[in-house]
Amino acid sequence: MTIIACGASNRADDEAGLLVASLLQLRGIPVTTYSNGGLGLLQVLSSSGTVLLIDAVQSGRPPGTITVCNASNDPLPIEPHTASSHGFGVAHAIELARTLGNLPESLIVIGIEGRCFAIGAAMSPEVRSACERVAARIVSSWPHLPADPRND
Repeated sequence: MTIIACGASNRADDEAGLLVASLLQLRGIPVTTYSNGGLGLLQVLSSSGTVLLIDAVQSGRPPGTITVCNASNDPLPIEPHTASSHGFGVAHAIELARTLGNLPESLIVIGIEGRCFAIGAAMSPEVRSACERVAARIVSSWPHLPADPRND
């Protein structure tokens, strides 16, 4: 099992994946953090086995909403004109890896809906709470993942 947490520090709700990573690491669970463009994820995604990827998302749902997708089976929704602090976004990287035949055997994506992605802003309380729920669910399921952190 590989856990990858994506995000950009000092960008409010975009730090969601990094906060989950920090909470998991405090409990001794290994997590790889990733803060660069989505293209760099292609190499990480080509690993075999199970990958759990955690990132902030912006899809119009209420802040703090947790969405779990089995990206091994289903394409992720990609909005054609969305911007990402990662440049080439995580969803784009996953779909490119799918096209190239480089997805891991199992890829579970946990998206935490953000509200504010401004540089220097504080994380929204709803997003912080969602990060804590995701981390707690992963800790309680470790090492029997993948888990669905929406089920508290």
